[in-house]
Amino acid sequence: MPRTTPGTMDDTFDETAVAGKKIAGIVYALQAIGLFIGITYIIAVIIDYVKASDVRGTWIESHFRWQIRTFWFSLLWAVIGALTYILIIGYFILMADAIWVIYRIVKGAFYLKDNRAMYGLEI
Repeated sequence: MPRTTPGTMDDTFDETAVAGKKIAGIVYALQAIGLFIGITYIIAVIIDYVKASDVRGTWIESHFRWQIRTFWFSLLWAVIGALTYILIIGYFILMADAIWVIYRIVKGAFYLKDNRAMYGLEI
């Protein structure tokens, strides 16, 4: 079945897109909870990787990619922040990382709610 252009309303109610949207919403919630309970952040990225093939070619794919990139880049900056924490700059890196993650979760959740792709997704 051919897919439509990401972010268009044509595939909004496609069965795959509806199921993918629910999963993406759950992952955003798990990421938000992960700010307080770290294990849910790891569970969220595992879900993204396991279910990514189910949404390939839909506008939801961009949300999965957004969530996966949020995880890996936040992990990178958290490690850098932890390693430099003793130098005081690490505190600021960790704070910036947390703010950036919150921004990514909020922006992604709003785009998902509005049935919008996160960015131009080439199919």
